[in-house]
Amino acid sequence: MPRFSVIVPAYQVQAYLHECLESVLTQSYPDLELIAVDDCSPDACGAVIDEFAARDPRVRVVHLPENVGLGRARNAGMERATGDYLVFLDGDDTLTPDALLALADRLKETGEPDVLVYDYARTYWSGEAVRNRVAAELTERGPAPFRLADRPGLLNLLMVAWNKAYRRDFVQRAGLAFPPGYYEDTPWTYPVLMTAESISTLDRVCVHYRQRRSGCILRTTSERHFDVFDQYDRVFAFVDERPGLERWRPVLFRRMVDHLVTVYTRRDRLPRGARAAFLRRARAHYRRHRTPGAPVPARARIHHTLVRFGLHRTYRALRLTAALCRGTARLTGRLPRALRRAALRGHYLLQRLLPLRTDQVLFTAHAGRGGDPGALESAVRDLAPHLRTAWVARPEHHHTLAPGTRRLAPGTAAHWTALARSAYLVTDTDTEPGLVKRKGQVLVRTRRGTPLGHVGLDLQERPAAARGTDFARLLEEVDRWDYVVSADRHSTLTWERVFPGRYTTLEYGRPRTDRFHTATGADVARLRASLGIPEGSVAILYAPARRDYRRTQRRPLDLERVVRRLGPRFVVLARAHHPLDGPLEAASDRVLDVTGHPDATSLCLASDALVTDFSPLMFDYAGLDRPVVLHADDWEAYEAARGLYFDPRSFPPGAVAGSEDELIGIFASGHWCGARSARLRAVFRDRFCPHDDGRAAERVVRRVVLGQTDLPPVVPVDERRPVPSAAVPLDQPPLASLPPRQPAGLLTVTDGG
Repeated sequence: MPRFSVIVPAYQVQAYLHECLESVLTQSYPDLELIAVDDCSPDACGAVIDEFAARDPRVRVVHLPENVGLGRARNAGMERATGDYLVFLDGDDTLTPDALLALADRLKETGEPDVLVYDYARTYWSGEAVRNRVAAELTERGPAPFRLADRPGLLNLLMVAWNKAYRRDFVQRAGLAFPPGYYEDTPWTYPVLMTAESISTLDRVCVHYRQRRSGCILRTTSERHFDVFDQYDRVFAFVDERPGLERWRPVLFRRMVDHLVTVYTRRDRLPRGARAAFLRRARAHYRRHRTPGAPVPARARIHHTLVRFGLHRTYRALRLTAALCRGTARLTGRLPRALRRAALRGHYLLQRLLPLRTDQVLFTAHAGRGGDPGALESAVRDLAPHLRTAWVARPEHHHTLAPGTRRLAPGTAAHWTALARSAYLVTDTDTEPGLVKRKGQVLVRTRRGTPLGHVGLDLQERPAAARGTDFARLLEEVDRWDYVVSADRHSTLTWERVFPGRYTTLEYGRPRTDRFHTATGADVARLRASLGIPEGSVAILYAPARRDYRRTQRRPLDLERVVRRLGPRFVVLARAHHPLDGPLEAASDRVLDVTGHPDATSLCLASDALVTDFSPLMFDYAGLDRPVVLHADDWEAYEAARGLYFDPRSFPPGAVAGSEDELIGIFASGHWCGARSARLRAVFRDRFCPHDDGRAAERVVRRVVLGQTDLPPVVPVDERRPVPSAAVPLDQPPLASLPPRQPAGLLTVTDGG
């Protein structure tokens, strides 16, 4: 029999569940069982739980056949619990280090009480942790254990289930269980505290209570918030059945009124048309459960008056007056805007009054046309020809746009008209500041790369990489997203954690890599000719990542020396991270600077191998099933400045070189395209390219635009046939291409890291 049964219900918390379960299993007090309840979650919660169960025998898994809600999911966990004490933890929260050890010590010190109450801290996306404001109620005041009558101030604490440990036989003897519906903690916590024969406290933060920006039930606008009335009816029915608890009615009544006012006044809970009905029902509950003679604190009298008489219109008038005062103060403090900007904003406001154009899709890409938005536009034109497409691109990129699409320059009146009236917005970059997404508009956000280096909120502790990022502005941008296109599970879990929002993740693959499967050999030949790659050459695409910790970007490789050592058959396509970084090498007939090329996918198709370091391009390229070689001489510096989600050297897509001579040796010896490199690439592709079968864009368009749920199945990896490269690697390189012999110990050729 374990000391603790930790019960974790999970529903749509896949981005946080791993951290939650890890916080339990890594406790310094190991005498526990972890009962993880998958409440028929539609995301990957069930799979995450199964993974933990496979590696730790202390994990017990419960998969519910249907979604029953938080309360009943906890009941399912309690039915299977065998521990001395029950501890509840929500799937997006975590236990602090050594929390269970502190609980075990305190339980022993206080003689095995029925209930142990401990503290928590709210944690925010910024990393800030704020301790419970009434933590003073948990300090030791006289002997322990005690009963609630000895310390009624405990009722001032947050009435939740997860800040207490409960002796299991006490819960069973009292017949306690969680009811269905929202606010299920209310009819659980009050009866627990009122009936417990022995209570003790622990003045220590044991739980980090995550303050999610979205997805939290209590911040979801729904009429299910009316459940709060049923929950308080259950509390008062519990008291009515036990005459000895009658003394608590005045306290419960005041807490009920405060709770009802909180639900009513929070703008993110009740639907707009339901507030009056809620207040009418609150008035009925006030009269039903009012205890004559119950004192009302002076600061709460306005709230009691509001509920007692159902003053819905009075409250609305007071709120509108306050809002008007705040708005007037803001307007008088602003400087007049520039005339053109004011005119554009006025034009945009007028356009927003007009109906949406349900047949228009607006595309924006980071660099002209291409990437995922370009692939999605092609799919829209093929699958939904009734829709009109428009592109926002600088005039110098207009010649790259497909015939028949409307060309818009950024910042023009036509651009703002399209933003206001297009039903679909597709982009791989941030939207225009000032954009107000209208009801009915759908914004599809694609990402420009699979996350290897830290991104999003994870950059808060990486100032060199963050470069003054406005994280509040970033989260405002996230709130506009309806769909995010993801390539694999690693990307999905990372995006949902570092870009928390209410969007739906479409784990369908990388639309930009569809061309790897639809292009032909003739297409590859035309691309190579347009880039000036000599016929029969082996073209190496060199695409290093930007070093955030450097003010100026140095040249990591002497590319002229590399091609000189490798011989006349090799050509390097050099692509810097950004044109402003400058060319990687002075262009020659065998080192071609392609930094300014607008389409990285075309460069991948034209090349025969990729050399990179930390660039996300390696994930795209792996789906092409062509050799990838990693090269970097500053692994530790990059990881310290940017942070890595995993070390690519420990899970490489091919051969790994730590120096320029090692890189030359890998290509000269043939290891770059050898059997071991092919095996590494296959494993890497299985993990990071599970959906890249040439139909990713089709799946996105069918789901988002056509509303279909029966999507094309994913082609198995071993059945995919991406277009082959134009050059056939040499089985044995010519002797002249080998680098000069190095002293022993100075040259290490490796293809595995």
